[in-house]
This record gives sequence, C-alpha cells and structure tokens, in this order.
Amino acid sequence: MFTVEQIKAAHSKVTSGADFPAYIKDIKGLGITHYEAYVADGHIDYHGANNHMAKVPAKYEPLVIAETSNEAQFKSDLKAHQEGKTNYPTFCEDSAKSGIEKWVVCMDEMTCTYYDKAGNEILVEEIPQ
Repeated sequence: MFTVEQIKAAHSKVTSGADFPAYIKDIKGLGITHYEAYVADGHIDYHGANNHMAKVPAKYEPLVIAETSNEAQFKSDLKAHQEGKTNYPTFCEDSAKSGIEKWVVCMDEMTCTYYDKAGNEILVEEIPQ
C-alpha cells in the first residue's frame, strides 16, 4: 500500500495547477482511489483499497473559510491556477476567500469536486487524462 513518503515524492513534482493531471496519474498508480484536500490547513486524507488511508498533515497556518461561497470568483481563481498563474498556497487562500472548504478527487471517475462549508457541490471537473 502507498505511504505518505510516496505521495510527497509525487507531489514534489507539482509547481502549479498545470501539473495536476500528471500528479493524479502518478498517485493513481500508487493505488490511491480518492482523496480529500482540506483548504483550512492543507491536510489531505488519501484513501485506497481495503480501507487503507494515509494522512498528510497540515501544511500551513489555518485559513478562514468564507461562510458564503462565491462560485464565479472561485471559477476565475481556479482557471488562473490551472493556467499556472498562481501557486498552490495562493490557490488555497483564494479558495478560502471564495468559501471552498475542500475538494475530493476520485480516481475511478477522474473528477475533482469542490465543496463549500455546508457540503454543497460548487463545481465538478473532469481531470484531463
């Protein structure tokens, strides 16, 4: 089963949102079925077969997640990040300001779903392969 060290090695190749599809391919190859990334502190829970889970601890000081989501602003910030115009910490700050609490990446469906604090789906994206 996969380890936090393997995940971190794959993640070390990511410098912007433009690198995301290659990262997903790498971690899918490790046996990860899905993961949940939490905007508030950057911790990520990775899940695999047979209830295997690896937790990557918080990456930064806690951010305040806006109570009300701003879907239009979030989509604009996401587009900029995917084009390589912002780094990951900036994207997380922008997401918090837009009320995004977490995203869930599903390897089987190759989707990334963004949620607000109330658990509402804000956006479902297909991950390029």
